[in-house]
Amino acid sequence: MDALDRKIVSLLATDSSASIGELADTLDVPSSTLHQRIKKLESKGVITGYRATVNQRAAGLTLHALVSLTPIDPARPDDIAELIAPIEEIESCWSVAGVESYIVKVAVSEPAELEALLGRIRSIANVSTRTSVILSTPFEGRQATIPEDGN
Repeated sequence: MDALDRKIVSLLATDSSASIGELADTLDVPSSTLHQRIKKLESKGVITGYRATVNQRAAGLTLHALVSLTPIDPARPDDIAELIAPIEEIESCWSVAGVESYIVKVAVSEPAELEALLGRIRSIANVSTRTSVILSTPFEGRQATIPEDGN
């Protein structure tokens, strides 16, 4: 990726709803050039999609937590991610190194829902859980700086 590609990715990560015309003006490049660059970045898998960011708290999901998942039987096949994928309250899932195998981020509206959700996760995935309730989010979802060599 060259400097223009990095600028395009950075601008789209900040505001994916910006029009081609607005981005072209900001970057001082022709719209056709920008459009071709974006299509190339999409085809290479650098840009994987566009979405609206929703304020979950304003939408009623006021309780967020990080839940560590540890297999009860480590000899079982590692199918935890597949088993919990259909659970809609889980918004992110990370495979991690350490005591636990996965950490998931969940969003619910109240403590009773979190308690019920934890029970469902334990039952479905045969895991023990450790939960940290998120009190506030000073920042989240920042775009890391893309290195100049593209790695």
